Amino acid sequence: MRQNYAMDSKNYITPIGHEALKTELLHLLDKERPKIVQVVHWAASNGDRSENGDYIYGKKRLREIDRRIRFLNQRLENAVVVNNSERIAHGGDPDQIFFGATVQYSDSEGNETTIRIVGVDEVDLERGYVSWVSPIAKALIKAKVGDTVRIQTPSGPKEIDILSVSYEDT
Repeated sequence: MRQNYAMDSKNYITPIGHEALKTELLHLLDKERPKIVQVVHWAASNGDRSENGDYIYGKKRLREIDRRIRFLNQRLENAVVVNNSERIAHGGDPDQIFFGATVQYSDSEGNETTIRIVGVDEVDLERGYVSWVSPIAKALIKAKVGDTVRIQTPSGPKEIDILSVSYEDT
């Protein structure tokens, strides 16, 4: 479901995320795909393809790689690179939360959490990277340091206090 939403909306992405997608695409095109094409070609030259594991697996892997290449091309074509650290450098409010912000907040129990608001292709919950379309990010966007924001959690509504906001240069 998340991918469908991502495919149908603007693909906001940080400069780091954009570079990561380009790097993955180039790796698939320059290294991975040629290697698999070579294996498939070699396996095909061995005769009977119906029981040739290298050939069957290679063709399957080639389809997976081609599908990923098409996906990455589409995501990069529709990417809108957003670097709010530049906005801050040119007089924007550094305490206000926008796309790309790293936000530290605490809940009513005093638990502190740090998240970074990123594009849907960059989500990594282990690192605290949440999508700009996630409920927490939507609640935080345009809030400022010192604000109390109400968010909806699986266990019900919760209030969080924004402690700090920062923007990385990239």
